[in-house]
Amino acid sequence: MVENVKIVYLPLDERPCNYEYPALLINGTGVNLVRPDLEIMGQKKQPGDTDRLGVWLEEECKNADGAIVALDTLLYGGIVPSRLHDLNEEEIGKRIDRLRGLKRQNPKLKLFALHLIMRCPQYSSSDEEPEYYGLYGRELFQKGYITHRHELGLASEDELEELRRIEKVLPEEVETDYLGRRALNRAANQAVLRYVEEGIIDFLIIPQDDSATYGWTAKDQQLLRDEMTLRNVELSSLMYPGADEAGCTLIARMINEMNGDMPFVYPRFSGVGAPFVTPLYEDRPLFESVKYQILAAGGQVAASAQEADMILLVNAPGAEMTESNNQPSPEASYQVLRNAVELVEYGSFIMKRFRKPVAVGDVAYANGGDLQLLKLLRQKGMLFDLAGYAGWNTSSNTLGTVIAQMMLFTRYGRTEGHLDFLALRYVEDCGYCASVRKLLSQGQVQEMGYSYFEIDGRRGQIASLVREKLEQFIHEHVDTENTRVKIIDVYMPWNRMFEVGVTVKVTED
Repeated sequence: MVENVKIVYLPLDERPCNYEYPALLINGTGVNLVRPDLEIMGQKKQPGDTDRLGVWLEEECKNADGAIVALDTLLYGGIVPSRLHDLNEEEIGKRIDRLRGLKRQNPKLKLFALHLIMRCPQYSSSDEEPEYYGLYGRELFQKGYITHRHELGLASEDELEELRRIEKVLPEEVETDYLGRRALNRAANQAVLRYVEEGIIDFLIIPQDDSATYGWTAKDQQLLRDEMTLRNVELSSLMYPGADEAGCTLIARMINEMNGDMPFVYPRFSGVGAPFVTPLYEDRPLFESVKYQILAAGGQVAASAQEADMILLVNAPGAEMTESNNQPSPEASYQVLRNAVELVEYGSFIMKRFRKPVAVGDVAYANGGDLQLLKLLRQKGMLFDLAGYAGWNTSSNTLGTVIAQMMLFTRYGRTEGHLDFLALRYVEDCGYCASVRKLLSQGQVQEMGYSYFEIDGRRGQIASLVREKLEQFIHEHVDTENTRVKIIDVYMPWNRMFEVGVTVKVTED
């Protein structure tokens, strides 16, 4: 096993999912993960200090074994600033070229990168987009969606009528600004592939945040696929749905590669239709994303549990997916077309009979864990014996996180860091995302005069309410006879209800 390794990590932004999760995953493994100070990372729409980040990256990589670089941070100052900037192609090109200097000063550096395709949300909101997106976001998405379908000869007459309506109300300056920035970002995506071709970037992930089958993002995907084929980099650059999990994925891949390992993962689904479900906010059947996530983390899909190094239980709907706020869903997709009980029994059997690591990718709902599954895992005594669990945000966010955790667990074992991260997922994904967030957002947050997108600060009264409710949730749904979870800290990273920052500690009798 490779020891005393230094990996430099430039996160996608300052939120816990990007800044903290990879560090928490490798806590106690002996790997030295170096991150920039939060003060230069930016804050939501405020970009990070790209000059200082570039200098920091160059300095830290001089004696590093590996580096994982979120190019949206290096180029634009973060994931949200990548949708807001006024840079030109020359400025972007100079920032990309910093990568060449990293390899020049340290030729042995293993350099992994991630670079998003600019997203196009289907709704009108300026929370993470330009201000005009709050007025015309839906129209911008629909114009791209229908135009793409029209180009392919698939648009219906109703869609074309909708397109004519949109063209009457969508201001030209709004469309020009939006598409101009997309073109610049797309050119940066294409330029980065040249660095892969030259061998400067050893491995690249191009995640698709909030993707759809048709539209501006889908068209950009095809252009980049053509570029990947032209440059013969299909084996060293992968493009699939995701975003905020990619740091975890690349950490796992780098450690696997440094150890000369390619673990086999057997995915076991909760229903026969589950592999074919297209998750919300994604553009392909679930099983295709599962394969990509395993491959990106440096593994391979096993054909059977017998040949696998580890088992991934995939808790998914049997047909249509819905939001976690709607659980327990009465639909057949959840009640008839999947079998969560059988999935849990199978996982328990595999752990006891074959002593193989078992993890749970909880993608039954979007934006939160499955509370019924949590109950079953607790009743079966599996919560703190699992190799990993995740159930947050999109399906791919969940899959990338849990696959990375299970791979690191298989290598390093049941460390304190592993238990703390496992507990964090139960508290955050099930406790906050699937329970407390809805409870407070529809109740006390409104009663206090705040909204879902604007509350009373990172550590205000609402953060205190969140902590109180989470402590109650832990007592009722997570703690076991021999294992207790204690909350150390709670804060609201972006002064809104969507995400939470939580620190927890596990104690065992």
